[in-house]
Amino acid sequence: MDRHSRIVALLKVLLPLAALVLLSTVFLISREADTEARIPFAQKEIEERMRGQQITGPFFAGTTAAGDEILITATRVTPGDGSAPANADMLEAILRLAKGGRMTMRSQAGQFSPNKDTAQFKGDVIITTADGLVVETEELNTHLNEIKATAPESIRANGALGTFTAGQMQIDSFSPSGSVHIVFNNGVKLVYDPTKSER
Repeated sequence: MDRHSRIVALLKVLLPLAALVLLSTVFLISREADTEARIPFAQKEIEERMRGQQITGPFFAGTTAAGDEILITATRVTPGDGSAPANADMLEAILRLAKGGRMTMRSQAGQFSPNKDTAQFKGDVIITTADGLVVETEELNTHLNEIKATAPESIRANGALGTFTAGQMQIDSFSPSGSVHIVFNNGVKLVYDPTKSER
């Protein structure tokens, strides 16, 4: 028997054995696999979703008569019952002003009423402007069809002039085509920092 015949005879034995080994490993792996389908949600999250309707990642976009752009988003909104507004988690509004500038409003929670064109920011509200002003308050009531908002509770702010506090704040253009102004009133106290104004 020559060398070629011996190799062929050996392969006739080895190849079927290798096929059996491969088949057996396939069956062993399939036995260890978890065949139970698992839902990719925690049990608590499933229970919360079953309790009521909700919208995940909603957004509202609009433009005012003056050309200002308003974009409002939230991580989750649960609809209100009857005339009650919808409740929102992690509410955020971005205002792009037609005359230049940008303003951002964020809060941990809030209420959203598209039929009344209003939104209410509640809990650790932070307002930031393009020129570096940062305002903190606990509540901010805004309109969706125009740049208009009021903070009825006390505010704390930090800006180019320094830090200051006030009892109330108003954001308004005061006319359809006017520039947007932030007005602080009701006991304004300013701690002036001259080094900030020099920068």
